[in-house]
Amino acid sequence: MNSGRRAAFLAAIAAAFGRVFSEVGISLMVGGNIRGYTRNITTGIAFETGKGEFAMGVALGVVLLAVALGVNLLVGAFSLGRRAR
Repeated sequence: MNSGRRAAFLAAIAAAFGRVFSEVGISLMVGGNIRGYTRNITTGIAFETGKGEFAMGVALGVVLLAVALGVNLLVGAFSLGRRAR
């Protein structure tokens, strides 16, 4: 991997890392963490790991990753379909 690609790859990793922290922080500040009303999956992960329920936090993280992967696959499939026309 040349140095330009390596720098771009590291920049993408740093941006993703920052995005993860900001998403959880913003969800907690804006939405709160009221069960049944304002709890979303990112605040659920933070809440469960804060209680020491790491297995549940990891399980919620896997669900979040699966949803993100599914959405990205759908968007990719639709964009490939549009290009083929």
